[in-house]
Amino acid sequence: MDHPLIDLINARIAAAEQDGAFDNLKGAGQPLPPCDDPANAVMTRILKDNGAVPEAVALRRELSRLRETLIETADRDERRRLITEIALLETRIELSRSRG
Repeated sequence: MDHPLIDLINARIAAAEQDGAFDNLKGAGQPLPPCDDPANAVMTRILKDNGAVPEAVALRRELSRLRETLIETADRDERRRLITEIALLETRIELSRSRG
């Protein structure tokens, strides 16, 4: 089933081509960059352009932030909470490594 606006989309693309909107684009005539996962290339690019990172990277960043906070914290109760949170995060990182 085609998209309900496919005719409008095609008309806009054709008009842009006639107006030269696609002339002299950066990288025109060059081979596409290598891609490890062509089926998900668009999704990967969108995620990358919007700052998304793999779960393991996000977890390591959070772990680093917690460790820095722990160093700066003098309150015993807060330190205890941070140590617990760090331990849980380290466990999550290990679990994600064993799955991947």
